[in-house]
Amino acid sequence: MPRKPTPDARERILETATRLFNRHGVHAVGMQQIIDECGCGKNLLYTQFAGKDDLVVAYLKRCSGDWDTIVAAARAAAGDAEGRLVELVREVGVRVNVPGTRGCPLRNTFAEFPEREHPAHRVSMEHFVRVRTQLRELAAETAAADPERLADRIMFIIDGLYTNGPIFGEEGTRTAVAFAEDVVKSETSAKPAKSR
Repeated sequence: MPRKPTPDARERILETATRLFNRHGVHAVGMQQIIDECGCGKNLLYTQFAGKDDLVVAYLKRCSGDWDTIVAAARAAAGDAEGRLVELVREVGVRVNVPGTRGCPLRNTFAEFPEREHPAHRVSMEHFVRVRTQLRELAAETAAADPERLADRIMFIIDGLYTNGPIFGEEGTRTAVAFAEDVVKSETSAKPAKSR
């Protein structure tokens, strides 16, 4: 008689896949490795996830949800919009300084799947569009003359932190936060350009 999956089977598999994908990259991890690490059996894995693409999409959606945690922490840590943008950078820095981190899982997976129609590419792209939209909404709450430019500059600082944070550690985070403070100060004190 086949075993009935436990309610947490999907979560256990996803947790194992997340750990392995984060450590080694998506392409480097096979389904058998996930089965072996999780101890779940092939039938159970394929009952929960139709294939690797389905598992990768679930992984990316989980990682995308982590961004919402970062935004919530930044909102809680700062009382004004300017401070929240800086806190976003600080929160990302905290996460990239965890041992074994290889930067942003969505950026890494985006690079691994350059084919525009691949589900992993699409989910990653949707995440970046959503992040940019959120940053622009936060920047619009500031006194910036050009909130979109401010948001895009903060996004590039965050991108740089995801890329270089694991290399430079806490010093890199301090540098990124100071850079974000300078950018926010510069952008919010700039006068709007005169129309001709």
